[in-house]
Amino acid sequence: MLIIGIAGGTGSGKTTVVNQIINQLPGDEVGVISQDSYYRKNDGLSYEERTKINFDHPKSIDFELLVEHLQELRKGAVIEQPVYSFVTHNRTKDVVITHPRKVMIVEGILVFTDPKLRDLFDIKIFVHADSDERLIRRIKRDVAERGRDVSEVLERYQKTLKPMHQQFIEPGKSYADIIIPNDRYNTVAIDIVKTVISNKL
Repeated sequence: MLIIGIAGGTGSGKTTVVNQIINQLPGDEVGVISQDSYYRKNDGLSYEERTKINFDHPKSIDFELLVEHLQELRKGAVIEQPVYSFVTHNRTKDVVITHPRKVMIVEGILVFTDPKLRDLFDIKIFVHADSDERLIRRIKRDVAERGRDVSEVLERYQKTLKPMHQQFIEPGKSYADIIIPNDRYNTVAIDIVKTVISNKL
């Protein structure tokens, strides 16, 4: 099994890159795991308390479970991926049954911050985008998909997103094997990734 880690700031275009890679491979050979599914359980907290959690800090992610799940997949076992709700800021009771694949893609803003997780990646890709562009994409997504209002998104950006990006996410570039500038559809970078995957497989 080949495990690919894809990191980059919020709204950098990680999902676009993931989809471009998936489109280059047979459907039954590739699986995707999102870091967002592995936010920690917050059962003991009230909704008000949960809204105050810094979801852009590595401590908010259950990296132990994510590492354990990847190790299980590598052994050929089936895992139960958690499902996280951004509306309630907590894990739901649902799970996603995930089967091992030849290629597993793990994507998320913080996936390069945990050494044990990083060590599991055969290829590390960092998706880079201009900070203004990332903010615009984040506002559009959070308003449309997560029921936030613009002032709430901007406040969170200034208080947590931007400082966390500078402290934890941007330094992750130094671990990357490939950096993809995602200001445009980057076919050259995707072709390189496809070649590397083919060679490793």
